[in-house]
This record gives sequence, structure tokens and C-alpha cells, in this order.
Amino acid sequence: MTRVRVAVVGAGFAGVAMARRLAAAGESFVVLERRPGIGGTWHDNRYPGVACDVPAHLYGYSDIAHPGFSRVFAPGAEIREYLEEAAAPVADHIMLSTRLESAAWDGRGWRLTTSRGPVEAEVLVMAAGRLTEPRLPEVPGRFDGPIVHTARWDDDLDLEGQRIAVVGTGASGIQVVPELARRAESVVVLQRSAPYILPKGDRAYADAEIALFEQQPERLADLRGNLMRETEEVFDQRAGDGRAQARARALDHLAGQVPDPVLREALTPDHEFGCKRVLFSDDYFTTLRLPHVKLVPGALTGYEPGAVVAADGSRHEVDVVVAATGFHSTRQPYAELVTGRDGISLDQYWAQGMRAYASTVVHGFPNLFVLDGPNATLPHNSAVLMIEAQADYAASALPWTSHGPLEVSVDAEQDYIDELQERSGVWTSGCSNWYVDERSGRQVLLWPGKAQEFRDRFGWFDPAPFGLAHQEPSESAGA
Repeated sequence: MTRVRVAVVGAGFAGVAMARRLAAAGESFVVLERRPGIGGTWHDNRYPGVACDVPAHLYGYSDIAHPGFSRVFAPGAEIREYLEEAAAPVADHIMLSTRLESAAWDGRGWRLTTSRGPVEAEVLVMAAGRLTEPRLPEVPGRFDGPIVHTARWDDDLDLEGQRIAVVGTGASGIQVVPELARRAESVVVLQRSAPYILPKGDRAYADAEIALFEQQPERLADLRGNLMRETEEVFDQRAGDGRAQARARALDHLAGQVPDPVLREALTPDHEFGCKRVLFSDDYFTTLRLPHVKLVPGALTGYEPGAVVAADGSRHEVDVVVAATGFHSTRQPYAELVTGRDGISLDQYWAQGMRAYASTVVHGFPNLFVLDGPNATLPHNSAVLMIEAQADYAASALPWTSHGPLEVSVDAEQDYIDELQERSGVWTSGCSNWYVDERSGRQVLLWPGKAQEFRDRFGWFDPAPFGLAHQEPSESAGA
């Protein structure tokens, strides 16, 4: 039996951020990670071309700079290495290859069953992320070759000279297609809907730049500050008044890279700018112009031995299928494992869509903090900015548990959900996207504002929504 003050589930950006704060506060804690390594989504996603679409020096912890990033937009392997280094001081608290099997509130704390035995904790922090369970195409027929999802990449898969079908043109699709085209005999890309794509402007950092970042940390701090300001301005281009100009820029990028009017028409989005995730690439469009690469403007509708069938009825003989088809984003698998105060699972409570006050705490689930979950990511900026604020919120709440279990009021939670829905505008405008829960029509993944607003409002614990406004916190049990 492991007994700790705090149990954290997940060792990606959110779990490591929480662990570092718990260690600084002198708390007893354990981090449970089902994977054999640290990194979360950056441990899972190892497909060719995987990279972040947020500038590298903004996509990291505010107190851990990394001058050695090789590119403006860091490759996935470098982000994973960064996280491993950030986690090194708390590595003794991390239990790898340990799967959470259940977590139940018993009136005083949380009782966890795991693949390595029971754990008891006063506080539970779910830092399991939202992009963990791949969504594979559910179509009739049988394909007799390899089918690999981008988040479950097989490093032993031989792609040289192969005929490859890529299903999906979201963020991972537009990254993997150019890399596969360099190796394959042919690539056919099955596009269900055309995304808006802006130029990425990626480049390698020169050795002299990296050396300057190492020698003068203030320059790196200034760069991060500038990136933060510039990226916050992008919010208005995705969800505010600047959408028309941003849409025109995306269409200009398309026109400049795709002179063929037929191909350009197939690549022109038919939805409102910002309703779906806006993507970034410098080489996706030019790759589609290569003679051995073919765009099929239709979804995958079936498999045959040695072939894929598209919505237009076309049949394409291929050796390998790469599914860049995203994740089960609005229904989190971990929710079935967590049972709250009334014997109701988090999945049951979220039957009409995920919900949490301050995107972090859930009525009916005392002493539970959910990081990087409901309405806790951004369409325009680094998700790490949100994660840090949530970790600060949870850490500053811990001393208040001396009064008894913390549970947010249902009214505070509902008022917050109503605010989010009212502000969700473009994302609920009618196009199909992975932000909206299909059961309720609510937008359940994005914070509908700028990162700094969230950090200012929810980067610290406010006891009022918990009925504790007239009490004072006590010293943390682990301090």
C-alpha cells in the first residue's frame, strides 16, 4: 500500500508541472504513468515529421528555459527530451508503466487501484491529458496490410518504396505527408474536409543564435515575452474581429503554392475560418503537387485487400495505411475510472459533456483537480501556459484542505459553464470539429479567451466558490 498526500495521474507537461510544485512545497506525492517513459502526448507521437506548431521557446515551462532547441518550432523528440530533463528532480516520485485501474472517493480521500498495487491519497490530480486514445476509422471491409495511427507509430515499419494511403488532413496529417512522400513510391491523401493552413515560417536556429541564448539568458527571456505578446494577438484572428484578414492570408498562401485551379479548389475550405483548428505548414501544399502524390477530396469509406476506397467511389491500391484521424477528445477514457462522492463516475457526470469550474475542479468530486481537461486548451497559444496556471491553482488550494474536503458548488460550476458557452461563438457555428461534444452541442475543450486572462483569473485558488470565503488556509500538511 502506498499512502501519500497527493496522487498525480500522468507524466506529461501537466503531471510534471504539478509534481514540481508539490516537491517545492514539501508534499508527499506519487505520479502514476501508464507509459514506460515521460512525455505524455510527446511520448506517444513519434511519427515522421512530428513537431509543435507553437514556437519552441514559448512551448515550455516559464521557469525552465532551453536554449538548445534546434528549430523555431521544436521537433517532437526535442520536446520529449526537454520534459525528461524537467522531470529529473522529481523522477523518484514517478512510477512508470503503472496504469490507473480505478479511483474512488471514500469520504475522506481517494482510494486508487493500479497495476502495481493500491494507493491512498487525500488529493487526486488527473493530469492524463485529452489526446490520449486514438480514433481509428470505422469503415467496412478488411485491409490486409499494416494500418498505423500516427499516435501509435511503429518504428519498425518499412516505408521505403511503399504505396501509402494517409487518412486525414488535420495537424498530424499535414506534418506526416511531406515526410512520407520523401520515402514512398506513391502517397494518396484522403481528405474529408480541407483545413485552413497558414505559413509556418519554420527554420533551424544557427549555432551562433543558440550560443547567444546560452550565454545571455535575458535574450531568451525577451524572446519568450515577445512570442507571448505576438501569439496572444493571434486570438483575434481565430475567434475575434481579425478572422477575415487571417482567412485572406490563408487563401493567399494556398493560391501562392498551388497554381493548379482544380487542386486549389479541392484544398479550399468550405467552413468559417477558426471553426476548426487552423494549421501551419510550409511544405504541405507543395508536397501535394509532386507527381507521385495524389489528393482525394473525400473521406475513407471502406477497405479492400490491398486497397482503400474513398467517398467518391475511387479505389486506390496501397501497401500501408497511415491513420491521421485524431483522438476521442470529448470523452476522456480516464473518466470511467474515477468515482465521486455519490458513487457516480466522472464519465456519468460528464454524460452531457465535460465540465469543470475554472476548467479544473468538478462538483461532486471532492479534492479532485483535473489538469489539461475541460475547456483548458487554447486555439492560438501554448497549452503549457494554461497547464501552469492550473497547477498553481491546485497547489495553492492544498492548504485549504485542512478544513475538510474541497468541493466546488454546483452553482459556481454552472455559472462558469454558461459563461464558456456564451463565449464559444465561432466554434459552435455549425462546422464539425473536435471541440464540440456531439451529445450536448457544447464546446468542451477550448478556453474561449486569451491565455493571460485565464492565468489572471485562475492561476490562484479562490475559496469563495467552495463556501470557504470566511475561513483561512492552514499550513500544508507536507510543509
